[in-house]
Amino acid sequence: MGVKIILGHGSGGRMTRELVRDVFCRHLGDVGPESLDDGAVLDCGAGFLACSRAEGQTGKSAPQLVFTTDSYVVSPLEFPGGDIGTLAVCGTVNDLAVMGARPLWLSLGVILEAGLEIQTLERIVKSIAEKAREAGVKIVCGDTKVVEKGKGDGIFINTAGIGVLEKPMRPETIKPGDKIIVSGTVGDHGMALLTLRKGFPLKSNLKSDCAPLNEMILQVLGKVDVKWMRDPTRGGLATALNELTEGQPWGVLLEEDGIPLSEAVCGVSELLGLDPLYSANEGKAIFVVPAGSAENTLKILKKTSCGQNSAVIGTVSGDFPGKTVLHTQMGTLRTLGILASDPLPRIC
Repeated sequence: MGVKIILGHGSGGRMTRELVRDVFCRHLGDVGPESLDDGAVLDCGAGFLACSRAEGQTGKSAPQLVFTTDSYVVSPLEFPGGDIGTLAVCGTVNDLAVMGARPLWLSLGVILEAGLEIQTLERIVKSIAEKAREAGVKIVCGDTKVVEKGKGDGIFINTAGIGVLEKPMRPETIKPGDKIIVSGTVGDHGMALLTLRKGFPLKSNLKSDCAPLNEMILQVLGKVDVKWMRDPTRGGLATALNELTEGQPWGVLLEEDGIPLSEAVCGVSELLGLDPLYSANEGKAIFVVPAGSAENTLKILKKTSCGQNSAVIGTVSGDFPGKTVLHTQMGTLRTLGILASDPLPRIC
C-alpha cells in the first residue's frame, strides 16, 4: 500500500479498497465499514419498541434505518450539469437509494477556504436547496468551518444521510442467468469534468449526469425483486461490477454492443484513448434482477426521466468465477479489472 497517501488512494478502485481494508477496517473492527457497501443498515429495534410501549402503541415493528456519509472535493466547483452542491445531495441520496432505502434526512458540513467568492458560495447553496427539494429530503443539521487561503480548494462538503429501509438487497441470491441492467448512458460525469478541467476546445453537449435516483429506484423496487444495486461513481461501471463479482463462484459477462454511451462520450473516449467503462457517473444505477424480470424492469425505468436510456448490458455467468468480462464488438473476450489508480482526481 505504500508509506504515504497519494491521489490514487481516493480513486474508488483497488488502492481505495486496500486503504479501507488495511487501515480503517483493521483498527475499527466490528464498528468499521467491513461490508464496503454504500451504507450501513441499522436495527433500532429495542429503542423504538420501548418508546412505542411508553406511548401506548402496540403492534408496531421497528423500522430499519440506513445511514451513509460521503465527502466531496470536486474540481472545478462548477461544471456543465451541476456543481459540488449538486453532487453532495445526489451522491448521498443515491447511496441510500441503492441500499434499498427511502432517503429522508441529510446533514451538511461545509469547509470553506478564505478567498472564496460569496456569490460562488450562494450559487452552490442554492443548488443544494434545489436538489434536496427535488429528491424529497430535508437538510436537518450542519456545520461550517473556514480555513486559511491555500489550505483548502475553495469548498469541501460532507453530507451524511439517513433513510428508512424499504427493501433490503439480497446479493446472496444472485445466480447464473440473472441480468445486469444500467439505467442510462455511462461515463458522462467523468468525461465532462475531464474536458472542462483540461480546457479541451470541444464542441459537444457533454455534461454531468448528476441526478437524484431515489424515486426511480423506489418505482423499480415496488414491482421487481432486485437482488443488488450500485451507483457506479468513482471507478465507473467496470469497478462497480468488480466489487460485485469479487470472490464469487460466478462472474459477469457484459455485451459491449449493449452498453449505452452518448455520442459525446464516445467521441472524447476515442480522441483521448480512454475507456468510458472506468469513467465516473453521478446519475446512474446498476441493477441485478432475475432473467424473467429484466423486461419489466426496463419498462419501469424507461418511463422515468432518469431511466429513458436504460439497457440490459450483461448476464451473471458461471463461466467466469470472480471476474467481470466484456464480450467486445470484435467478438473477443476482455477481462475488466478493478481500477488500479486514479486517472482523474477530484471528480466527486
